[in-house]
Amino acid sequence: MSSVPMRALALSALLVSTSVFAANSKPQPLPIVDTIPTPRDVAFLGTIHLDVTATDVDRGIIEVRETIPVTSGPLVLLAPKWLPGNHNASGQIDKFAGFRFTANGQPLRWVRDKVDVYAFHLDVPAGATSVEARFQFLSPTDEAQGRVIVTREMLNIQWDAVSLYPAGTFVRNIPVIASLTLPTGWKAATALRPTATSPVNRITFSEISYDTLIDSPVFAGKYFRADDLGHGVTLNTVADTPKELVVQPSVLAKHRALVDQAVKLFGARHFDHYDFLHAVTDRMGGIGLEHHRSSEDQNDPGYFTDWEASVGSHNLLPHEFTHSWDGKFRRPADLWTPDYRTPMQDSLLWVYEGQTQFWGTVLEARSGMSTKQQVLDKIALAAADLDTQPGRLWRPLSDTTNDEIISNRRPEPWNSYQRAIDYYEEGLLFWTEADTIIRVQSGGKRSMDDFAHAFFGINDGDWGEVTYTLDDVVRTLNQVQPYDWAGFLKARVYDVNPHAPLLGFTNSGYRLDYADTPTLTAKAVSKARKVADFSYSLGFEVGKEAKLARVRWGSPAFQAGLVNGAQIVAVDGHVYTDDVMSDAVTAAKGATSPIVMTVKHGDEVRTVSLPYHDGLRYPQFIKVGPGQGALDLLLAPR
Repeated sequence: MSSVPMRALALSALLVSTSVFAANSKPQPLPIVDTIPTPRDVAFLGTIHLDVTATDVDRGIIEVRETIPVTSGPLVLLAPKWLPGNHNASGQIDKFAGFRFTANGQPLRWVRDKVDVYAFHLDVPAGATSVEARFQFLSPTDEAQGRVIVTREMLNIQWDAVSLYPAGTFVRNIPVIASLTLPTGWKAATALRPTATSPVNRITFSEISYDTLIDSPVFAGKYFRADDLGHGVTLNTVADTPKELVVQPSVLAKHRALVDQAVKLFGARHFDHYDFLHAVTDRMGGIGLEHHRSSEDQNDPGYFTDWEASVGSHNLLPHEFTHSWDGKFRRPADLWTPDYRTPMQDSLLWVYEGQTQFWGTVLEARSGMSTKQQVLDKIALAAADLDTQPGRLWRPLSDTTNDEIISNRRPEPWNSYQRAIDYYEEGLLFWTEADTIIRVQSGGKRSMDDFAHAFFGINDGDWGEVTYTLDDVVRTLNQVQPYDWAGFLKARVYDVNPHAPLLGFTNSGYRLDYADTPTLTAKAVSKARKVADFSYSLGFEVGKEAKLARVRWGSPAFQAGLVNGAQIVAVDGHVYTDDVMSDAVTAAKGATSPIVMTVKHGDEVRTVSLPYHDGLRYPQFIKVGPGQGALDLLLAPR
């Protein structure tokens, strides 16, 4: 055996030492230079002309031609990114395609910003006074690609998806004249007002500011009806089929009562006219989105024609209509932005959305859109869900206002533990409590109606925006009725609370209880959602293909290792149906044997035992107090 020379050993040791102790490479970051002009509150140099053609309903391809006044030199064009009503950066830049820019008939080179992909840089040649932009917006043709906005029967044009705007100016200062070409014979509804319609169904609208354009979408369709609801409000409905446009007079009367009750409530209007853009469809994607003088609203077929069965959707129009006052006219100061690039801050969504959910529910009852009992039954579903959430133990309600930005409403694996957009329904609960406090403290002389007048009912006819802070909310509450409102809101919004705020109901003579059968309203809601609800017994819902949904953290299902998406194959040896599951839970009540389920998840099939013996449980409010309480007075029509 030959020996290794000492010189070779020394060299080997040196190499090892060098490899161990040599410093790793450590680059420094390149600075991010924002070359996009900051918006200024100055006049724009001309009027944008926007021409949109939406006749290719088979393929959902929308053609855009836009002429933008410019001066020579660098130009930055922006696609809208942070969208009002969405509360997040939800602009659909991924569906813009085919960009071509020209000036003086010559093509211009464009470069997308390396940091902000919604921005496009161009150099405008000397002597050019305008740039023409041509591109397409490509509607999803399947829901897996996003919300479908074009079908063979209807379409939804949102101007933020079919326009660019120049950086550097407040969007309220940019004038626009827009035109829209629709399929022959189609009718359109929008808060915009036309100045001309050509024989090819090209509608030209009057000049307005760019922010008003973005806030004024269009619903159009082959099958269309318009109903005057009074007070300058029109219910415009498009549908998949003509039969869905048949509206009984009694049903239409409820929609008219909604408008009347809202105007009485707020004591002012913040629109010169208002258009419900309403689609009855299961082909175009669902939406419920507020605007100042309109709203985009989708309901499933049967909304008009099977009114009782559609009770679960009767809150949509009251909610979105309320937003004309709350959210559009009165808007949180940190949510208002001068353009669609400036990030929004959602810290006061518990007022913007929470109080809108409160007033929308009140108006739903006062107008008769739903009966008082139906409204109470729906509130019970929300109250029970919130009251039993384990996520309440770690996350305050205030933090859920960030969820629009954090998750953008994507499905969550454990939503009962993570909490999501709870400020909607929880806002309904604690603003109900605020109403009871005002009534008690004032000896029945005042209520939250007085807050609505004082906060939202100012400046009749004004459809600009008046911003507010938390201090403004507290100050107005104290003007209505002196009380520790700052402490009240801190405890319910900013502190961690193990239970939902139900004192507004308790103090009105109602108790949240559970029964072994769901209310008629709950049955209708579950049927419309196509789920079987075992949330408060086994701890899950069952959806399509017998798959588990909304498995509740800490529930018997959770303890047994069940997760969302698992498919129930059998229960206690019987092939799964909703009735088989209900029967198994009922049979296990007071017994000792567990409920045995066979479940499939991916390629794994296993047997799961649930030692649950408390029977079926469905939430409801029980009236336990005598006479009319504060809640009864709140829900009564004016």
